[in-house]
Amino acid sequence: MNLEKYSFGIGDRFAMEGKAQLEAILEINKSGIQVVPVWNKSNREHKIVKTTQASVAKEAAEAVSALNWKQNYYVDADHIGLETVDDFIDHSNFFTIDVAHFIAQPVGAEDKANFIKRYGKYIGKLTIPGIPEGFEVTESYLAGAADKYLLAIQNVAKIYNHIVAKKGKDNFIPEVSMDECDKAQTPLDLFFILAELRYLQVDIQTIAPKFTGLFAKGIDYIGNVQGFEKEFEQDVAVIKFAIGLLGLPSNLKLSVHSGSDKFSIYPSIKKAIQKFDAGIHVKTAGTTWLEEVIGLAEAGGEGLDIAKTIYRTSLQRYDELTGPYATVLDIDQAKLPPPEKVDQWSSIQFSEALIHNKQCTDYNPSFRQLIHVGYKIAVELGNPYKDALVKYRDIIEANVKNNILNRHLKLLFLK
Repeated sequence: MNLEKYSFGIGDRFAMEGKAQLEAILEINKSGIQVVPVWNKSNREHKIVKTTQASVAKEAAEAVSALNWKQNYYVDADHIGLETVDDFIDHSNFFTIDVAHFIAQPVGAEDKANFIKRYGKYIGKLTIPGIPEGFEVTESYLAGAADKYLLAIQNVAKIYNHIVAKKGKDNFIPEVSMDECDKAQTPLDLFFILAELRYLQVDIQTIAPKFTGLFAKGIDYIGNVQGFEKEFEQDVAVIKFAIGLLGLPSNLKLSVHSGSDKFSIYPSIKKAIQKFDAGIHVKTAGTTWLEEVIGLAEAGGEGLDIAKTIYRTSLQRYDELTGPYATVLDIDQAKLPPPEKVDQWSSIQFSEALIHNKQCTDYNPSFRQLIHVGYKIAVELGNPYKDALVKYRDIIEANVKNNILNRHLKLLFLK
């Protein structure tokens, strides 16, 4: 099983938007850009929404059948570890192996010494095509890399081998996720991470490093765009170099997590993948849930009331909802409007505060981020929320399709 050049991760909290999501991907494919869908949902989301791993596979299959999709599609066991992977084995063909929590944990002295010895041949100037300045590799650098990443890489191998034993080596797409940690990996770090993965015979097809800057949920990139462009291009160059030098899978590519709404860096991503004729995987996750809330607000009446309830309750339970996402949020609490003010808003006022449109003076990124993590409130609303998704199906599906097609796929691959 080989992942195609361009793949797009689509999350769907309430399993209602698979068809609209796939319609967007069908539309971009008509333009000549071949993108495959990857439906993803994490164990944490399953627990909150009270769904099973089988539900994602069912949603994907139903969308594929309804729209007569003939290409491959994937169901991602998102951010799994050894303790959670088995629940996904029978229902997924894409596994995001998350080992970020092992980064910078101590590794055995013998393992560290062997790592330094194994890569001692690179000490000196490491020249990588496409990176004019090259990199200086020292024994001290290798020791530091072992301290930071070796235990995490070893745990990738444990989880990968566990999946291989259950599914067979050629029956799934392995991705490594190292993005949810404190410090970004440098392009040189990425090279040695890939080298060690190859040494451990882990044939990953995509890797999600942590980039510099903040990839906050549901809003634009926060950081130095020019710095990101240089870093991302060097990462792409490193992957191309590592494929040739180390014998990694030829379709290995970067994965951008929390990739929704990062409009300011999409041109940089597009530029790099075109320059190196490289692939890309972009994971958008919760952006579809926001389109549901926007659709409810735009519908007015009962839909707007539900949207206001979600905001009011999310604000009341701020610490509970934001805590698990603290490293990927940038909320200014002073800019969160009081619920009594929001209760007076019209459909237009609510939707304009929530829609990610920087040209709109009423857009409120703090408001948007809080609702982004407030999907637990919709779960607790139960049937009234689900019934509203059915009642206002047309407007919600139009929003979902438009968001993915015109505000993501076209910016990444066409404009």
